[in-house]
Amino acid sequence: MIKITFPDGSVREFESGVTGYQIAESISPRLAQDVLSVGINGETWDLSRPITSDANIKLYKWDDEEGKHAYWHSSAHLLAEALQAIYPNIKFGIGPAIENGFYYDVDNGDDMIKESDLPAIEAKMVELAAQKHAIVRSDISKTDALEYFAKKDEEYKVELISDLADGTITLYSQGDFTDLCRGPHLTNTGEIKAIKLLSVAGAYWRGDEKRQMLTRIYGITFPKKKMLDEYLILLEEAKKRDHRKIGRELELFMFSETVGKGLPIWLPRGTQLRLRLEDMLKKIQKRYGYEQVMTPHIGNKQLYLTSGHWAKYGKDSFKPIETPEEGEEYLLKPMNCPHHCEIYKFKPRSYKDLPVRIAEFGTVYRYEQSGELHGLTRVRSFTQDDAHLFCRPDQIKEEFIKVMDIIFIIFKALNFENFEAQISLRDKNNSEKYIGSDENWEKAERAIIEACEEKGLPAKVEYGEAAFYGPKLDFMVKDALGRRWQLGTIQVDYNLPERFELEYTGDDNAKHRPVMIHRAPFGSMERFVAVLIEHTAGKFPLWLTPDQVVILPISEKFNDYAFEVAKTLNLQDIRVQVDDRNEKIGRKIRDNELKRIPYMLIVGEKEAENGEVSVRRQGEGDKGTMKVNDFAKIILDEVNKAINEI
Repeated sequence: MIKITFPDGSVREFESGVTGYQIAESISPRLAQDVLSVGINGETWDLSRPITSDANIKLYKWDDEEGKHAYWHSSAHLLAEALQAIYPNIKFGIGPAIENGFYYDVDNGDDMIKESDLPAIEAKMVELAAQKHAIVRSDISKTDALEYFAKKDEEYKVELISDLADGTITLYSQGDFTDLCRGPHLTNTGEIKAIKLLSVAGAYWRGDEKRQMLTRIYGITFPKKKMLDEYLILLEEAKKRDHRKIGRELELFMFSETVGKGLPIWLPRGTQLRLRLEDMLKKIQKRYGYEQVMTPHIGNKQLYLTSGHWAKYGKDSFKPIETPEEGEEYLLKPMNCPHHCEIYKFKPRSYKDLPVRIAEFGTVYRYEQSGELHGLTRVRSFTQDDAHLFCRPDQIKEEFIKVMDIIFIIFKALNFENFEAQISLRDKNNSEKYIGSDENWEKAERAIIEACEEKGLPAKVEYGEAAFYGPKLDFMVKDALGRRWQLGTIQVDYNLPERFELEYTGDDNAKHRPVMIHRAPFGSMERFVAVLIEHTAGKFPLWLTPDQVVILPISEKFNDYAFEVAKTLNLQDIRVQVDDRNEKIGRKIRDNELKRIPYMLIVGEKEAENGEVSVRRQGEGDKGTMKVNDFAKIILDEVNKAINEI
């Protein structure tokens, strides 16, 4: 008999070899129908895998990430099985579950798979799912695995296996298809119901531009057709909200092949938007005792050798810049933190000086492969709202709470109120891969947990997810479509203070290492603006939007009055433009609705005679006629109320 401990702390005994499915069935047959995978001592397993020793258990359903992962991972294998049936000579790369659905990378030789082929592949998936093939896990040696896939001429699988450590390899089989895989998976393909293949793209093998270009097929599946239908509606809405499309329509940013791939150029309106976001954070930071700094866009390569960034991120950086001086090399700055460490070292520090809070909107450069670039969310040049706090170990919790307060203020101001938090801690069973003393780690981890408790912030704790240099707290925001984006992050770091030999003199007159906290509420200005565009569909808050008001004269003879109104509003710091095109008023209204400008002011003969404007609010329609200064007061009151709440 073995003891199984449930999340509520209760313990039950089962015979050795019991499966997760059998445990779920012993609780409730309905539960067994809903469970998709099982957590055993922190690892996710198949429901059919035997449990042979005492274990802590969690049962994962569709609403759990682990349940979706097993469902979509199995769906990727179903896609591969369908592809093998249609294209017998196809070769397989990798096929993982992703945040929404799955993909499989394949090589079909000269017979490229196109979007038009997806319906037939989808139909084959439906046919195979209906056969309810059991998904069976098996263990074989590395040698046997290499031999098996070599016989099948699966060169990509052979390469993957060759890179694995010697020992047992796991395979999963269903019907006539067998794949190299760690799992976990569903018990059978019949559980996969509603299926949709979404798109075809190119992807370099193992992300290497110098390797073979494979075909990547994306798909998604759900337990119910209704769920798929709802998802496809959201997908269409997401296309309408695509920040690249809206950014172009609103003239916020652009890219130029002549300037270079992945290098965003901020246009006047986008620059106004971005600067207001920066001003908001600078205002908040000033209240919390931050000092603003500016550092160069390049740094000596030795700086990044010292910090460890060259060893860890060198392949993702631009190639070093050689100067005329022999042996001297510089890098485009991939990180701001090494520069800030040097600022800390500028002068001796006492325990009374701490914490030192250094902030910078620092532009950094990282080489992303061209196939990975995506609008503002994946670029080669981006600006981080970076700050680094240098504090004593006993100050970590207090500083953490203050950083959390800053993040909460920003989320509230921009209506990101649906978010989750994750505390990433050390692996309990392997402390050797982390630097810093156990005592310091325990203090930092306890400080983060207590900070979340004091702020009433429910946070998911994940062991083994900490960085090697310290624990961290990440914020995942859900946008208006329910998509998750990681925006804010707070990280504790014992590594850089050690590498840069940072010190302060303690009250014992001895030298001590400060603890470093990395903090970026926006993450990067580029990515944050992209998320904000898609969250708001380009309808920004009045205080933030580049254009607050557009004036629409009914005909050309009222253009002069329109510009008089604009001048009056401009003098009160209201951002306004005049649409003086020779177009009918209905056309002007439609066009400016698409520009998402919050207020439209229509002026004609009556308005010009009375010093008035006819007001329309974006999405609300006609708001009546009023004096120009009365309208200005409405705008200013709305803006001031929003700003004063920040």
